[in-house]
Amino acid sequence: MTISDDNDLTRLKEIGRIVANALEAMGKALEPGMTTSELDQIGRKLLEAAGARSAPELAYDFPGATCISVNEEIAHGIPGERRIARGDLVNIDVSAEKNGFFADTGASFAVPPATRRIERLCRDGRRAMWTGLQQVGAGKPIAGIGQAIGTFARKNGYSLVRNLASHGVGLSLHEEPTEIATWPDRSERRIMTDGLVFTVEPFLSMGAEWAENGDDAWTLYSSPEAPTVQYEHTVIATRNGPLIVTLAG
Repeated sequence: MTISDDNDLTRLKEIGRIVANALEAMGKALEPGMTTSELDQIGRKLLEAAGARSAPELAYDFPGATCISVNEEIAHGIPGERRIARGDLVNIDVSAEKNGFFADTGASFAVPPATRRIERLCRDGRRAMWTGLQQVGAGKPIAGIGQAIGTFARKNGYSLVRNLASHGVGLSLHEEPTEIATWPDRSERRIMTDGLVFTVEPFLSMGAEWAENGDDAWTLYSSPEAPTVQYEHTVIATRNGPLIVTLAG
């Protein structure tokens, strides 16, 4: 999607704020003993109260309002009866639609008590995302995002999952530009146009390089198995740099 007028921008900011608020509330509610289904219900109620619809349910008939992935699961985890335990690493991915506009956001949370290395991984996962966001702007190369994140990961001793990419979003959950690498990609030649809407969502890991399918049709697992985090914002490329729409408030 490319923003064409103020109406587009207003509606995209609205759904961006809705998913950001849901993610923030779910993160605050996260505690040992609750099931991932109970956590998902919190997100569902907040989305519905704001007049939004779960994007993965709407677009792909996903069996949950949000994606919740625990420990060895790194993406597209199905909410269910799994109980969250002390020390777990939990990723929450929230995307939704309202008035024909979509936004997508996510974050990883370490359930206390967390080890220092997991706390550091979460801190650096967020830093990796912001390193990529700083490369966003009209007229700039898309490849700059992955190059910057790759440099950050290498300097800090991390790997990047290389088959889960950022993507265009706005009028659908996944659209052009597709497959925006959050790792160095020498084949990438595209340039960000003014008003282009997409996500920045690196998967930073302590050793994993791939996401692999599991026993169900959705859940993806780290390979090799290693602690992995994902942080995600929906952003608009502008002449003044990145305009992030998935901020709570």
